[in-house]
Amino acid sequence: MCGIVAVHRTDSPAVSAADISAGERMLDRIIHRGPDGRASRQVGQTFLGHNRLSIVDLPGGNQPIGSDHGHWLVANGEIYNHAELRADSTYRFRTDSDNEAVLAVALQQGIDAIGDLRGMYAFVIAREDGTFIAARDELGVKPLYWADVDGAVYFASELRAFDEKIRPEVREFPPGHAWSSSEGLIRTKRYVPPVPAPADRAEAVRRIRETVITAVRRRMMADIPVGVFLSGGLDSSIVAAVMARYADNKWGPVRSFAAGTEGSSDLIAARRIAEHLGLDHTERVYSSDEAVNALPSVVASIESFEPSLVRSAVPNYLLAETAAQSVKVVLTGEGADELFAGYDHLREIEESQLQEELERSVRGLHNLNLQRCDRVTMAHGLEARVPFLDRDVVNLAEQIPIAWRLPGLYGQEKALLREAFEGWLPDDLLWRPKEQFGDGSGTADVMRERATDFESSANWHEERVAGLDAPRSREELAYQRLFAAELAGIDAAVLGRFATA
Repeated sequence: MCGIVAVHRTDSPAVSAADISAGERMLDRIIHRGPDGRASRQVGQTFLGHNRLSIVDLPGGNQPIGSDHGHWLVANGEIYNHAELRADSTYRFRTDSDNEAVLAVALQQGIDAIGDLRGMYAFVIAREDGTFIAARDELGVKPLYWADVDGAVYFASELRAFDEKIRPEVREFPPGHAWSSSEGLIRTKRYVPPVPAPADRAEAVRRIRETVITAVRRRMMADIPVGVFLSGGLDSSIVAAVMARYADNKWGPVRSFAAGTEGSSDLIAARRIAEHLGLDHTERVYSSDEAVNALPSVVASIESFEPSLVRSAVPNYLLAETAAQSVKVVLTGEGADELFAGYDHLREIEESQLQEELERSVRGLHNLNLQRCDRVTMAHGLEARVPFLDRDVVNLAEQIPIAWRLPGLYGQEKALLREAFEGWLPDDLLWRPKEQFGDGSGTADVMRERATDFESSANWHEERVAGLDAPRSREELAYQRLFAAELAGIDAAVLGRFATA
């Protein structure tokens, strides 16, 4: 996991001193994403920059990584099947880094083969002759932004990286796409292996269990200990249970982390899960004042003023701050609600429309929940991995009849997922009703009540923050002001929004 920057000059055979200076400034602003190392390189008409968080090939995985044919790579993310790709490739690898598999696949098989990469990634490849490729994973788990200004195309992992004069032109690089100097922006082929629909509910439950276990085990790949964010809810508890069962003994018990206000339901449930699984558990208990005081840093970090994201980001931010003192990698439960209909509002959608809504929700995660997940962790030099968004889990979920995923009017949501892991967790916690993280941690009400700490105007509905839409609540206006203080100039069209605040 890292922060990447690139400046590609399209109107000149070489980057200028000004381009290099701009690239170095961009790297400065995202140093938190890679506190273990920093390097840059001029490659013809391209500047490449990289801030490294060392997880795989600790001594030899520094970037940019070069090839025998003069290509250079900077990448952010993890390639979980890099060992298999290495075994099947004639490419001469120079490092043991999982990211070098990106070079091998792109150079030997072409951009269409990027679908063979199993993982989360955003990368740039450049060569002295002007060859240039940028690409992002199918679901947009890893962030990438770009701007085309005055004969140069700028790329970075976060919005804050861009100089203020460039920010109005910054756009999100679309997930599942690649941009090359020869072809422009193209849709990369989505690799979807044949996945037959389960014959019955019992088969669906068995395959869910097997596929989730495999996805979690893939994401335990690292040369350092891997921890887990444990909210006490279903999704993170399942991830923790799988990790506990398959952990490498050389690292000791799996390290779990929970956050919330004193006596919050999340803390209580997480404590019981950790004890049941034998985890090395750490809690971050915070006061309402600590939560409110963190708001400016949280809004700046997640690069959003969306109220729902902010409320859930506060406990996540404080949790990541604590976890980063012990580990560099954590697994989370992101994505399960979108795949298995875990949200209450989905009960109101007609069965005929629910499949489409779930698929839309999964494809829309990149600039909402995944953005929050990436930013709050990387703000502290911590990598978050999301096993439920493994392509095999996603592909299987899409083949399960929608009627089997419906909770019914009074039924429990995500029943299939719960059935798949019966016996792995205490029954009362396995079937614990879902709470939003901001609610279960005790933070959401605090945020709503104390928005006046940042916005006291009685006529808030008449107030406007330059360049942003009319606020939908006093709380949102407060977050808009905090956002504008750190990210002035960013076009709000870049940001993901929920239907309600």
